[in-house]
Amino acid sequence: MIQFILLQNRQGRTRLAKYYVPFTDSEKHKIEHEVHRIVATRDQKFTNFVEYQNRKLIYRRYAGLYFTLCVDATDNELACLEIIHLFVEILDHYFSNVRELDLVYNFHKVFVITDELVLSGELQESSKKVILNRLGILEKME
Repeated sequence: MIQFILLQNRQGRTRLAKYYVPFTDSEKHKIEHEVHRIVATRDQKFTNFVEYQNRKLIYRRYAGLYFTLCVDATDNELACLEIIHLFVEILDHYFSNVRELDLVYNFHKVFVITDELVLSGELQESSKKVILNRLGILEKME
């Protein structure tokens, strides 16, 4: 199960935080700070998997953003990397070459995309085509 999803830039600013388990605001702030410290200082020659509080952090850096999933210790790391890659592909297609500012100014759309991809900490849909079709339908309703 996915515990939380974080998108952070290289300076440590959180651009998206989606939690699927309850944390207090102070715990969330502490987690975001610790995760950035762990991920940003890690050498690129190491794997993208890190043990974290009896869980695993799976992360990937795309341009200037770190996409991080925190999952149960028993979850498959490669499947989580595929979820991250699918998320990035969908963002890139939806925003036509996504940039950090797209995430900042269209955060509500990013949350909708996240909800189409992951529901209650589990992968809801793995088809990029289906997700983009659903997003197109939602846009027509607006």
